[in-house]
Amino acid sequence: MKIGSFESKPVSATQVNERKGAAGSTSAKGVEPAAEPSAQVALSPAASLLVKVADDPAFDTAKVERIAAAIREGKYEINAEAIADKLIVNAEELLGRKIG
Repeated sequence: MKIGSFESKPVSATQVNERKGAAGSTSAKGVEPAAEPSAQVALSPAASLLVKVADDPAFDTAKVERIAAAIREGKYEINAEAIADKLIVNAEELLGRKIG
């Protein structure tokens, strides 16, 4: 059943403003009120954490650049023993007990 051709006609911004004016939504000065936001955005906990980390002064951008440059140039040396020691310490902290 066809109701009419109203849905098939696009509505222009002028027509919308005319309808708002007819409904009395303009202020006394004739200025349109601010539009209400059409969507709400909420950051996930992970995104919120990333924002906090980006602002963390403990993050040293210059150091990251130096390391990245050393890796690109093939001059970065990896100390496997230091990495292993830190992994063990981290595992102990996570498990709450001393390993080995």
